[in-house]
Amino acid sequence: MPHDDHDHPHALLPPDPALRVKALETILTRKGLIDPAALDEIIDTYQNRIGPQNGAKVVAKAWSDPEFRRALLDDATPVLSEMGFYGRQGEHMVVVENTPQTHNMVVCTLCSCYPWPLLGIPPGWYKSDAYRARAVREPRRVLAEFGVELPKGTAVRVWDSTAEIRYLVLPMRPEGTDDLSEEDLAALVTRDSMIGTGLPKVPA
Repeated sequence: MPHDDHDHPHALLPPDPALRVKALETILTRKGLIDPAALDEIIDTYQNRIGPQNGAKVVAKAWSDPEFRRALLDDATPVLSEMGFYGRQGEHMVVVENTPQTHNMVVCTLCSCYPWPLLGIPPGWYKSDAYRARAVREPRRVLAEFGVELPKGTAVRVWDSTAEIRYLVLPMRPEGTDDLSEEDLAALVTRDSMIGTGLPKVPA
């Protein structure tokens, strides 16, 4: 029987997920199908160079620099490119600003379009069918489930990301942060606040 052949790769993989990944990487490397150095580079990129810390830097600068903020809201793509945040999944960016009158929220109703260069890999809930459907239909209820309770007078605007345009929310700057540096401000910016499903941290 074919499945009695223990030379099949799946038969050689251990049960522990981490060990299975390592074993599979070893098998593919020996067969010349992958380059370990390239894998290490990809992992390092997404762990240390691509992620919400990039978006947080943008938000903190926008909070601190009115001219930068105006340019960002006017035409985000070239501004972000100058900061080094561009490329795959971040070609056409639009930044929308939260105000006391309007709270912005981002979803991708068709799949999971997301600004990877600024926020990293999308969280599982962002890609879920439930979020993609309910964010448009009942955004206030979804926000409440994330712990975001908005004043009744604040309108909620939902932006639908596509392959052509991706959005980043510029949250409102927390009160009591006038004396903070950009680095300290960036530490208050959460991933969810840049999607619109959360708010920035309040300084201690």
